[in-house]
Amino acid sequence: MTMAPLSQDDASDEGGDLLLWVLVFSELAAFGILLGGFLVMSVLHPESFGAAKLHLSARIAGFNTVVLLASGWQAALAARAGASAMQQRIALLVAAALGFVFVGLKFFEYSTELTYAGDDTFAAFFELYFMITGFHLAHVAFVAGLFVLVARRPERSNIVMLTTIWHVIDIVWLVMFPLIYFG
Repeated sequence: MTMAPLSQDDASDEGGDLLLWVLVFSELAAFGILLGGFLVMSVLHPESFGAAKLHLSARIAGFNTVVLLASGWQAALAARAGASAMQQRIALLVAAALGFVFVGLKFFEYSTELTYAGDDTFAAFFELYFMITGFHLAHVAFVAGLFVLVARRPERSNIVMLTTIWHVIDIVWLVMFPLIYFG
């Protein structure tokens, strides 16, 4: 039994688009550089970084981790082969809604941390913390918005592309969460 070769459309539907993988690599590289800088600074300033972490809300961040992973699960449901357009729409909208819940919780968490950010003892930590988590937050908000747009007219190639990026966002958060809150 021989299998027919994949057409160009089939390959791009399954995430084989070179530009998608260039984007994935560039995102991972950018976050890797930011997290590398955070690690270097935490080694250079262990006392102030350790003390600053006491002012973070690991519970909110932990709950947000569950929210983000549930959103990724919904995105994966939208991307599965054979899903109807209605199933794709519902899964994309749920993924987007959970993404926006993540954003709302993160802003609430920020509001509890801003009072400590002005303290000179914690300045380096919070500058990096807000830069890294804010960059991540911008990605979550942007892609969640794209989920809403794609849900209006779901095309498999767009869903696979956004789901791939969403999973990269998940992976970045799964590295950031323990590193920033507990590392």
